[in-house]
Amino acid sequence: MSSIEFNQEWREKLLNRFLNYVKIYSTSDAESETTPSTPRQWDIAKYIAEELKTIGLEDVSIDDHGYIMGYVPSNLENESKPVIGFISHYDTSPDFSGENVKPQVWENYDGNDLLLNKETGFTLSSSKFESLKKHTGETLITTDGTTLLGADDKAGCAEIVTAAEFLIANPQIKHGRVAVGFTPDEEIGRGAHKFDVKKFGAEWAYTMDGSEVGELEYENFNAAGAVVKIHGLSVHPGYAFGKMINACLLAAEFAQSLPANETPATTKGFDGFYHLMDINSDISEAKLQYIIRDHDDEKFEARKKFMEQKVAEFNQKHGEGTAEVEIKEQYRNMKQQFEGKMHIIDLAAKAMKEANIEPKIKAIRGGTDGAQLSYMGLPCPNIFAGGMNFHGPYEYVALESMEKAVEVIINIVKA
Repeated sequence: MSSIEFNQEWREKLLNRFLNYVKIYSTSDAESETTPSTPRQWDIAKYIAEELKTIGLEDVSIDDHGYIMGYVPSNLENESKPVIGFISHYDTSPDFSGENVKPQVWENYDGNDLLLNKETGFTLSSSKFESLKKHTGETLITTDGTTLLGADDKAGCAEIVTAAEFLIANPQIKHGRVAVGFTPDEEIGRGAHKFDVKKFGAEWAYTMDGSEVGELEYENFNAAGAVVKIHGLSVHPGYAFGKMINACLLAAEFAQSLPANETPATTKGFDGFYHLMDINSDISEAKLQYIIRDHDDEKFEARKKFMEQKVAEFNQKHGEGTAEVEIKEQYRNMKQQFEGKMHIIDLAAKAMKEANIEPKIKAIRGGTDGAQLSYMGLPCPNIFAGGMNFHGPYEYVALESMEKAVEVIINIVKA
């Protein structure tokens, strides 16, 4: 795909599609047991499904759980090709507000700090976030400093839909059938739980859910969520001597009992961690929500046992039944699922090189729907979508990075 083919009209399509997506409130909720976990996710799910029909995809469907599938029809006459797929998620992280997102577009970015909000003084600093300087001269999309942006993973959604539309509009590009899928609840570790791999019908797929241009990932964390509940005893503070058990104080004590040097802020590379996500507490009861991560299978199992051990020690000190823990596995490292299937990775790397991108093959310090899908029989590595500084108000994406992602999708399909 040349820059002549992907002209200003297509740039604007991609940009406007992304801006439309991020303005739709679609934050997921780990406390909910439904799928999608929040009713608001239906707004963007229905929007994307209708858009797929409008641009000409076939067999578009949206099931009772919000999973969207559609297909770019093959334009080959006699040649049989495998069906390949592209997948992204439309929910946004509950780590920061995703409501009333007001994206800002900065053309020809000059490499300096960006004042995102004049009222609050909120600034996206190029000295603090050095990756910004790589995008000098490009078009940036940022927040207004009050919400996250939602490039994770609405950038991926916009790229896949735009690539699909481009393929349909350019029949001279010969290709087999292409499956596209969009999922809810990836941000809470449940994005692929109810994905119908058989219905999707692809031999393999790619999630468009990475960050920096060039990222190509087929190794990720093993992941679990842990909820620690601590039971206190509320008594009037004037008569509490020898009676009150303050769950707030016990929660703080438990949090301090885990290794201080094994958190996201103190680890990198292949190092695992315990991450305290949330504390909700009063005198009577406290709830601490953790995520547990490690690339190594044995170390991952040891981390889960360590958490259980700490709860047992806590009960020995404060009395049986003071604390309890529930650990739920979320996803596993997908690396072993690619043994004997490295052509899937090689194809993506070749597609990047054809787009003048140097592939950056590395392990994800996180996970994607692809990790779960790989264990469900759909090998599914992860490709960059271009967004940076996910899950907070400093999030941004360059339009040029999104264009490159579209180009990679099309190169893969052509191959």
